[in-house]
Amino acid sequence: MGRVFLMCMSAMLVSAASADTPLDAGYRQMYDLQFDGAHRSFAEWGQMHPEDPMGPVSEAAAYLFAELDRLRILQSEFFVDDHRFLERPKLSPNPDVKARFDEALGRAQVRADRALQASSSDENALLAQVMVLGLRSDYAALVEKRYLASLSDVKESRQVAGKLLAAHPDCYDAYLAIGVENYLLSLKPAPIRWLLRIGGAETDKEVGIANLRLTAGKGHYLKPYAQLLLAVAALRDNNRPQAKSTLALLASQYPHNGLYREELAKLQ
Repeated sequence: MGRVFLMCMSAMLVSAASADTPLDAGYRQMYDLQFDGAHRSFAEWGQMHPEDPMGPVSEAAAYLFAELDRLRILQSEFFVDDHRFLERPKLSPNPDVKARFDEALGRAQVRADRALQASSSDENALLAQVMVLGLRSDYAALVEKRYLASLSDVKESRQVAGKLLAAHPDCYDAYLAIGVENYLLSLKPAPIRWLLRIGGAETDKEVGIANLRLTAGKGHYLKPYAQLLLAVAALRDNNRPQAKSTLALLASQYPHNGLYREELAKLQ
């Protein structure tokens, strides 16, 4: 019986390893702050699938996460303390990284447009579009501090995500865009929320949290990012047990990422 169990487990591990693509490996490396490895994995995927927009948009994600890590933007106090976040000193982004980031986003958009001309419901192309808009918005808001300029991309990302989910409701990464818009904009003062809603933005906090949970529970490439955002949301709500539980899970999954251990230490 024990031998049969071990044989079954071995077969499962071999199957799981064979299903792990360079794209999967790249995201795992990126979240673990192994950016050189992530870029190699994404480049390998690009060579294997030269028309897939997920290759270059993933490269752009790795450039952004590396810059956020270098500038120490992801530390929770910046997200939990609005005043500190808005009043933080002027940053010094790396212009070479920005150029590579923009170039990768451009390649992803060209490939996505080409794929959507062939099939308007192409899942990879629509997801890549959602990510292009989301990454561009993140860079504008988090690195360049151009908060108002980032809102149009946030809104458009949510709209494309809705189109994607209408065709592919099990693409759980797409729920992140809906969650981000609703949750982040729900934190604005009431008059601003009213103006945003007039402009077509969605600002429902509970809808935002529910959608973030969908990506955090069932997402693929964006699952860890949704989990981090939920940890920040828990901290904002002073739900320290939930924040600790989520951060402990991330720390165990990504041992090279010291951010999670640093945040856990603050909660002890």
